[in-house]
Amino acid sequence: MSVQGALEGRPVIIVGAGFGGLFAARRLARGGAQVVLIDRRNFHTFTPLLYQVAAAELEPEEIAYPVRTIFRGQRNVRIVLGEVQRVDVLARTLQVGQLVLDFGDLILATGSTTSFFGVQGAPEHTLPLKTPGDAVRLRSHILGCLEQAALQPEKAERMRLMTFVIVGGGPTGVEYAGALAELIRGPLARDFPLLDLREVRVILVEASRTLLGVFPERLGEYALRRLRGMGVEVRLAARVLSVGWRSLNFEEGRALEAASVVWTAGVRDGPAPARWGLPTARDGRVPVESTLQVAGHPHVYVVGDGAYIELDGAPLPMLAPVAIQAGEAAADNILRTAVGRPARAFRYRDKGTMATIGRNKAVAILGGRGFSGFVAWVIWLAIHISSLIGFRNRLLVLTNWAWDYLFFERGVRLIDPNP
Repeated sequence: MSVQGALEGRPVIIVGAGFGGLFAARRLARGGAQVVLIDRRNFHTFTPLLYQVAAAELEPEEIAYPVRTIFRGQRNVRIVLGEVQRVDVLARTLQVGQLVLDFGDLILATGSTTSFFGVQGAPEHTLPLKTPGDAVRLRSHILGCLEQAALQPEKAERMRLMTFVIVGGGPTGVEYAGALAELIRGPLARDFPLLDLREVRVILVEASRTLLGVFPERLGEYALRRLRGMGVEVRLAARVLSVGWRSLNFEEGRALEAASVVWTAGVRDGPAPARWGLPTARDGRVPVESTLQVAGHPHVYVVGDGAYIELDGAPLPMLAPVAIQAGEAAADNILRTAVGRPARAFRYRDKGTMATIGRNKAVAILGGRGFSGFVAWVIWLAIHISSLIGFRNRLLVLTNWAWDYLFFERGVRLIDPNP
C-alpha cells in the first residue's frame, strides 16, 4: 500500500512552525501525507539571527518568512493560524479555538520559552531575547536609554542608563554582547557626539567559570579575550540572586546598578505538554523514546526544544540543527509506519556549532575540528546566509551585512513607539 493510501483520511498534525515543525512538514508533504501545520504566528523565524535585530543590524522581517508562502502550491498541506487549547492523545483530537481536528499522527514542535531558573524578579525586570517582538523591544529599549542619558545631567543616573548587563555566557549572550559593543562604539558614538560613551558599560555575566560551555575550553578563552578587547566586561562564576527595577544582586553579596538587564541564560519547554497529560522531565521537556515517540502513545512524536533526548547520558542541546534533524526523523518514521515498516531510532549527527563575536571574529566546531578568528567568521557567514529561507531574505541580510562591514554603519537604529 502507498503512503497516500495508508494515510488517507488520517492527517498528520504538526503543532509549531519552528525548525522542527517546518522541516517535518516539508518531509511529510514530499512523502505524500496530508499535513495540517498549526502555529499562532503566520511566519517562521530564523532565530539564530534574532540578536542582530536587537543590535539594530537587521529588521525582523528579514529573518522571518510567511509559512503559507513556504508551502505555496502544495495542496496536501493545510495551514491553521491559532493556538492549541487542548490535545486528547487517546481520542486523537486537537482543539484550536472553536475548531476540533482529528489526527492520525501528531508531531509536537512547540519550541521553548525563556527559563529564569527561579531568579527573583527576573521575569518582571529583565529583557528576554526569544521572539521578534522581544528583539524589537530590546533594540528600542537600548536606544531609548541612550536618548535619556543624553538629557541626564547627573552622572550617577546617566551611567546607570548606560550600563547594559547581559546574563548568560552561551552563544546568544556572547554574540549579543559583541554586537552591542560594536553598535555603541561605532554608529552610536557618531550619533551622540555630546555623550561620553566611555561611560557606557557592557557587562556579560556567566554563572560558570567559562564562556561558551558547549565549546572546547580554548575557544571559550578566545571568546573571552576578544570580548574584553572590545571593551566588554566579563564576569565569570557570578550567579545572579535577584533582579530589581534598578539593579541586580549576586549571590556573593555584590550589587550592580543598571537600567538594562538582558536575559539569555537559558530556555525551557512551555507548560502545554504537561497540561495535555504528557510526561515531562528536565526543563519541562517531554521524554521520548529513541524513535521520538512518547512512551505509551506511539502516534505522538515530540521534536525540537520540547523533546528530552539523551545522547551518551546527556540531553541533546536545544539548538536548531537538533530540531531540524529530529523533525525530519519523526516525519520519516510516520511515513515508514504508515506502510507497515518499523520506526527507526533517531541518531543526531553533530555537523558543528558556531558563534560570532563581532567583526572578523568567531568560533566554530566543524567535523570535530575547532576554528577561531577570521576563518570561523567566514564559515559562520556562509552557513547562516545559506540557511535563511527565501532569496529575498538572503539578499536583504547580505546587503545589510555588507553595508555594516564596509561603512561601520547600522541602518536600523529605530525606536519603535509601540514595541
